[in-house]
Amino acid sequence: MTYPADEITLTGLRAHGFHGVYPEERRVGQEFVVDVTMTVDTRRAAASDDVTDTVHYGEVAEAVAAIVAGDPVDLLETLCARIADALFAFPPVDAVRVTVHKPSAPISVAFGDVSVTIQRERDR
Repeated sequence: MTYPADEITLTGLRAHGFHGVYPEERRVGQEFVVDVTMTVDTRRAAASDDVTDTVHYGEVAEAVAAIVAGDPVDLLETLCARIADALFAFPPVDAVRVTVHKPSAPISVAFGDVSVTIQRERDR
């Protein structure tokens, strides 16, 4: 890594979406919970104390919620990838870790949570 491993993290972002392989999931939808960690060099922002020199986590939260509430996909893997790709629209972001939880997944046995996590680095 040629940049500092500073991180900005949002956890527990909740949004209603219509993702899944079953028709009922697409019709009724359910709540998804998203955690994102963005690797960002925060030195400039720390020196300037200016939000324009970092990632505005409020804007990130809105972008993530819009993706979850947007066009449905079958797989959590696809949803994670869409979120990761969107986070690279924020220029200071060098790498991301995205976890999408589906706490109401249609599983026939008792469970606490199901989630998919991906990690991506910005293409150079």
